Amino acid sequence: MIDLLSSIAADMPKMSKGQRAIASFILGNYERAAYMTAARIGEEAGVSESTVVRFAMECGFSGYPHFQRTLQDNLKVRLTAVQRLNASVQLTDQEDILRSVLHADLEKLRKTLETIDPASFERAVDMLLQARRIFILGVRSSAPLASFLGFYFNLIFDNVRLVHTTSVSEMFEQVLTAGPGDVVVGISFPRYSRRTIKAMEYTRGNGAAVIAVTDKPDTPVARNADCCLFAPSDMASFVDSLVAPLSVINALIVAVGLKRRKHVSDTFERLERIWDEYQVYDKGSQEKTP
Repeated sequence: MIDLLSSIAADMPKMSKGQRAIASFILGNYERAAYMTAARIGEEAGVSESTVVRFAMECGFSGYPHFQRTLQDNLKVRLTAVQRLNASVQLTDQEDILRSVLHADLEKLRKTLETIDPASFERAVDMLLQARRIFILGVRSSAPLASFLGFYFNLIFDNVRLVHTTSVSEMFEQVLTAGPGDVVVGISFPRYSRRTIKAMEYTRGNGAAVIAVTDKPDTPVARNADCCLFAPSDMASFVDSLVAPLSVINALIVAVGLKRRKHVSDTFERLERIWDEYQVYDKGSQEKTP
């Protein structure tokens, strides 16, 4: 990933007066600038909109929208929680937050549908079906995704380990034996977890196959994987949006479940008897009212 802000800072001595004004504004207000129009940045920097567009092109981009997207991608990794909270004012319609967030999530699902690679998806399914053991890694905001995947994979496979951890050492202890024949599923989105990255790197070095569920290529998570499933998690606020990743994980569960339909059917038949015996689920009143 291009570190755009560092690149701008390094090039400032070579810039014209107007370009330096734009660069200074962006570097000092990047959490706001990433979501501002070229015209608005021009107003703040005291230059014309066309100067901002030329600035973006001088930085090596096809135009301002390309520059803006790259800046937004950089912010996912750079922004602190407080800065994300402040940036959320730029991202949401304060008058109708519900619709604003739902529309943003719909756009992420649409983008995922258009860009996800079916061949990579099928490869991930095959890797999981052939795995000796499956290890699932996901911490912090990715932990619910890992837990969801682990819950259903435990119904489909007999060899699943959901890695529970609060430290790097604990994670290594739980993946220590992962090696040839095993598959590790690493789930991480900006800001990327170092614990997950290090565990993926370690297990891959031991010969395990690694599947990454993350937002894009050329990230530390993707670089430590043999197969990647991408889904955007662009923030709609200080909260990570996990709608698109969850949908991809849901599809993965359905795909492997259908491939192991007989096993899953037998498992659910046994579970239904247990659920009935121990009254796990409320089925409503069985008594007829007079």
